[in-house]
Amino acid sequence: MINTLINELMAYGLKCSLVLEDDRIFVTNRLLDLFHLTEFHAEEIQKSRPVAKILEDMVAYAYQHGILEEDTITWKDLFDTRIMGLLTPPPSVVRYWFKSFYQENSKRATDYFYKLSKNTNYIRTDRIAKDEKWVTETEYGPIDITINLSKPEKDPRDIARAGTVKSTDYPSCLLCKENEGFAGSLSHPARQNHRVIPIKLGGEQYFLQYSPYVYYNEHCIIFNQEHRPMKIDQAVFRKLLEFVKMFPHYTAGSNADLPIVGGSILSHDHFQGGGYVFAMAKAPYEREFVIPGYEDLTAGIVRWPMSVIRLRGTNTERIVEAADHILTTWRGYTDQDAFIFRETDGTPHNTITPIARMHGDLYELDLVLRNNITTEECPWGVYHPSADLHHIKKENIGLIEVMGLAVLPARLKKEMSLLEKYILEKQDIRSNSEIEKHADWVDAWMGSYEITKDNIHAILQKEIGKVFVRVLECAGVYKNTEEGRKAFLRFIETL
Repeated sequence: MINTLINELMAYGLKCSLVLEDDRIFVTNRLLDLFHLTEFHAEEIQKSRPVAKILEDMVAYAYQHGILEEDTITWKDLFDTRIMGLLTPPPSVVRYWFKSFYQENSKRATDYFYKLSKNTNYIRTDRIAKDEKWVTETEYGPIDITINLSKPEKDPRDIARAGTVKSTDYPSCLLCKENEGFAGSLSHPARQNHRVIPIKLGGEQYFLQYSPYVYYNEHCIIFNQEHRPMKIDQAVFRKLLEFVKMFPHYTAGSNADLPIVGGSILSHDHFQGGGYVFAMAKAPYEREFVIPGYEDLTAGIVRWPMSVIRLRGTNTERIVEAADHILTTWRGYTDQDAFIFRETDGTPHNTITPIARMHGDLYELDLVLRNNITTEECPWGVYHPSADLHHIKKENIGLIEVMGLAVLPARLKKEMSLLEKYILEKQDIRSNSEIEKHADWVDAWMGSYEITKDNIHAILQKEIGKVFVRVLECAGVYKNTEEGRKAFLRFIETL
């Protein structure tokens, strides 16, 4: 059995150019060593299978023969990544080909790197295919919704075992360059099949990689070689525009640099981007205005649930200067009537989520105004999803959601399935502790539809999409009301 599996994997590696013919025997022998084998014979593989299936069988063999200690998801991931690490070209080779392809054009280079990341199973396409995705039409245009199912849930045995493992500072976090080739542990994912590409931004060393969870097409991460905290400043605007100049087919943005409105890894300076046109990029100007001293740029408020200023022009340095002017003004801005405070007791609240892209031959930089103030009534944040929306989305609103792509928790998959059953069978939703939190929400819209078995799923998707729009509106510091627009213009007038 294992002999056939090794032949299968080698055939896959050769087909995908992970392994060259000159390296066939070398890589095969490394696999034999991993599986404690001393014999091997070549077999002709008639039919190819997805690499995930081959790895699944190899991992099962390893567990059955005592090579793999446990059969939990974490142990399996550690082992199958170790297998793929034996087939993955070394960093020097990957970087050589990326640089060679980049000399042809930047898209050829990223196409190569993205395909490699999938072929090595670093991007687990079989898991990502399980994500539920749809588009909801809204007053702001089509909004993308996803229920994230690609991150496997931790096995209680792994959680218990991880607690006994001594923690280390190497790598310092999941974004550090030291992850490249790292074997991992019960508390840190294996990365033997992980490769990164060095790029210069703002005169500093950054690295380009893809997200293993790819929430959208070619979801990439650009991280600093130094493990240092995120910070939104003039240099960030310049780096983002430099990146889209290098890769004009990609967008690039940064999470904000404050808790609540920031990303999940504020401790490491990084950006996110990719080859996807987000809903916010399609949103038009709602109102244009002129920033004194920057008449050469197009500036305006974007028609979007959150509070967005868009700058557009041909000169990136002018855009950077204008963006820095807006950031500096916003950081020092207070409007008590609009409940916007620059700080309380010395703690700053105002910051910006920036997103850069190309718009034809023009550079475009969106500046999303953020504020993380909390109150006793709103301990999660005043500009955070309100409590009545937490049954769908309770987590922070980061860069990806700001741009119009909802990343909703995996629990919703099962909960929505239960809701469909209860609604169709006219059962009491409040009688089930797992879905009772959705009862008021369902009551609010159920009477608006003629619900059938054929349309219930689409109706739930549509109503979830509406909730996400409200989530974004909650995160907007200026509401899309007459009063909110007047308050927004008061800030604009200070620029």
